[in-house]
Amino acid sequence: MGAKEEKFILWFDEISMADTQLVGAKIASLGEMIRNLAAKSILVPNGFAITARAYRYFLKTAGIEKSIRQILDGLDTSDMNDLLRRGKRVRDIILDAPLPSALVAEIGKSYEELEDLYGLSGTDLDVAVRSSAVAQDLPDASFAGQQETFLNVRGRISLIRAVKRCFASLFTNRAISYRHDKGFDQFNLALSVGVQKMVRSDSACSGVLSSVDTDSGFQDIVDITGTYGLGETIIQGQVTPDEYQVFKPTLKMEKYPIVSKKMGDHKIKMVYTEDETRPVRTIATSEEEQRRYVLTDAEIITLARWACIIEDHYTETTGYFRPMAIEWAKDGDGRAVGTGHLYIVQAQPETVHSQRDFTVIENYYLPARSQVIVQGQAVGAKIGQGPARIIESSASLAQFQPGEVLVTDMTDPDWEPIMRGAAAIVTNRGGRTCHAAIVSRELGIPCVIGTEKGTNLIHDGQPITVCCAEGEEGKIYEGLLEFQVERIDLKSLPPTRTRIMMNIGIPEKAFLDCQIPNAGVGLARQEFIINSHIGIHPLALVYYEQLQERAASDPLVASELEKIEARTLLYEDKKEFFIERLAQGVGRIAAAFFPKDVIVRLSDFKSNEYANLIGGGLFEPAESNPMLGWRGASRYYDPVFKPAFALECLALSRVRNDMGLNNVKIMVPFCRTPAEGRQVIEVMREYGLVQGENNLEVYVMCEIPGNVILGDEFAQVFDGFSIGSNDLTQLTLGIDRDSELVAHLFDERNPAVKRMIQNIIATAKQYNRKIGICGQAPSDFPDFATYLVECGIDSISLTPDSVIKTMLEIARKEAELG
Repeated sequence: MGAKEEKFILWFDEISMADTQLVGAKIASLGEMIRNLAAKSILVPNGFAITARAYRYFLKTAGIEKSIRQILDGLDTSDMNDLLRRGKRVRDIILDAPLPSALVAEIGKSYEELEDLYGLSGTDLDVAVRSSAVAQDLPDASFAGQQETFLNVRGRISLIRAVKRCFASLFTNRAISYRHDKGFDQFNLALSVGVQKMVRSDSACSGVLSSVDTDSGFQDIVDITGTYGLGETIIQGQVTPDEYQVFKPTLKMEKYPIVSKKMGDHKIKMVYTEDETRPVRTIATSEEEQRRYVLTDAEIITLARWACIIEDHYTETTGYFRPMAIEWAKDGDGRAVGTGHLYIVQAQPETVHSQRDFTVIENYYLPARSQVIVQGQAVGAKIGQGPARIIESSASLAQFQPGEVLVTDMTDPDWEPIMRGAAAIVTNRGGRTCHAAIVSRELGIPCVIGTEKGTNLIHDGQPITVCCAEGEEGKIYEGLLEFQVERIDLKSLPPTRTRIMMNIGIPEKAFLDCQIPNAGVGLARQEFIINSHIGIHPLALVYYEQLQERAASDPLVASELEKIEARTLLYEDKKEFFIERLAQGVGRIAAAFFPKDVIVRLSDFKSNEYANLIGGGLFEPAESNPMLGWRGASRYYDPVFKPAFALECLALSRVRNDMGLNNVKIMVPFCRTPAEGRQVIEVMREYGLVQGENNLEVYVMCEIPGNVILGDEFAQVFDGFSIGSNDLTQLTLGIDRDSELVAHLFDERNPAVKRMIQNIIATAKQYNRKIGICGQAPSDFPDFATYLVECGIDSISLTPDSVIKTMLEIARKEAELG
């Protein structure tokens, strides 16, 4: 045993990941970062570790191991009351045993040295006291979150008390249960305790970083959550934090790729108190704090860069991809309190997606739906069902039976033994990094968080189905609905010469959809983003000041203005609301598929659809046949709508240039003449989208018979064609596709439509232009897809749920054709 192994105290700058058997992985990681990443500008608060040897020395001198073994002998972890009773007895034994005087002296001396290090001698320095489990010969064990952390600990007496409570937390009910159920000896684990200078996030903010997307496992995203005050409110689910996402590949190219920002619900924050028995408390946040993001864009980028540096370091040192879960904190405002700097206070390996086999895809589907009881934020993408069990407090845990759906306000770490047996979990509160979300991911259990009223609207014993397979929104349905699970081995899929692309409209699903084999996105629709993420007519934002003047005398305008203000509260410049929201929606899709092509169709609302947006009725005409009216290309250069189109162009320019996502290509819909196409391209140039510059390609939707008839002329204007089979069928056959009276005649496989498609493919080939299809027909009719292959089409864009089956049909047809 060397000198380091003999020590009770090791300073962070003495240790590295090679010392996990002395101080545990959590504290070893702090030392690793201080020693290796400080030169890369990553700030980590200093401190010292009370080693695992000190813990074992305490057990030996106190002589309590035999008593603990006797208490745990015959434990039945399925009996919650028995587990609670025995766990408390063990912890009481540890808390009642005195620490050896030599250890107390060393801890006190190191605490004084830490005060001196920060120039705060004799001030009862505020420290965080963190548990760090040390496993012996248990390489597959995961002990994250099983032990305690104590914040704002001040003075030697409080520090010693916190250290003992950390030692006792090695025997929390959840930790005892985990080791017992895994067959681990309860004493094959020791504990180290880290004592770290507190970062004054109580006067600023804090949160969690993940170097992969926490829900999908998408590896090229940094997930950031943040809230005001100490970060415990996030883990405890007391707040819904802000969420930000940054795209790693172009961030490393010095771009500014914030592809998502979502305001949380942080009405409270955790702050310091002067009471050493209750060192933290929650208070209300100010109205000003509730109305702004926790982090600035510059701070988001800084944290994302740090996450990349940390992930890259651990990947390099381990020799394999090593995504990381990281805690950050900001040290006050830099004026009245603290330095105002950001710090990393913890960094540990991510343990869910890093162990996943990405060559196998598992898709859950609900063929039929029932009444939605309540909805919230989905965690994962699975479906679970069973009778609901409402648990209001720990006193009711014994009522829970395996196979039930756990419904509660918010889970607690000590509930983990019953959570393992849950069919699904539903909570009223919490964000994506709260306790319920973290544990459900680890266990592979569907979970819906933040329902707000789940415990009120769901009844005890009620049969329910919990669905997380419909995007970002999780839904709880009445009854036990049938669902399907499709498991696909990607290694078994045949390659195809025809490029198989996807139709994507919902940014929140992009990080999952991109894991299906694809050659990019053949149609990225902006309409969903504008409807759901913006919801306001762009001209109402362009002319916001004029509307304010009109509102004084026009009640209708005043009413619309009130709705606009409610949605755009964070934005002084209302036009920026449209630009940023659209850029982030498109950016998220482009990031998911980068560097593959993502063909973004310019907005194609009809006048009646635009009128449904907030403020739309103030700007849209009443057309008798909007389907054939003022839509698509004809809007973009019209002086009336051009200021609105400018916002769209500025958003797409931001995606391509500021975010660095130049895989975005642009598609012009419903372009009636080649001259009209040239006018649109000229307007795009005015607003920074220059065809041919920075690899920008501009395509035209081929959805009007004139696009086919004058295909040679359109080929002189555009870089390629994308066939819109829905409108092309409608206009070729003279059918209103919205009319039930003639719906039976609508068929993309009609010989007239097929001949149109065959002709435009031939024209595109003649003029060396790209040609694909993004209409619905190939997704619905595999025989139509194989016909396109026979015609020599370059690419077929499909809905995500039809990609695999259509890919197999196309591979078969290509094999026939040779």
